[in-house]
Amino acid sequence: MAKLKLDLHDIFNKGKKIDAELMRVLDEAVEKGIRLIEIIPGKGSGQLKKHVLRFLDQKHIRKMYHRIDKDSKNWGRLFIHLKKQ
Repeated sequence: MAKLKLDLHDIFNKGKKIDAELMRVLDEAVEKGIRLIEIIPGKGSGQLKKHVLRFLDQKHIRKMYHRIDKDSKNWGRLFIHLKKQ
């Protein structure tokens, strides 16, 4: 299964850029028909992961996916399962 990957390590302290990159990868996945996105906020203090989860919890974003999996072996990684378009 094809997936897109977004590593947020380089922009961890740029709030608006993080949101823009998250939206970009979601749009790209929908455009290309990809149903799995791997997001790597990293481990750190957990603030970036919380930011990503808050972004994904917005009503208009929540409509795009059906499930978020937190990697049990690496808690600095999330998998977003998009709905079939």
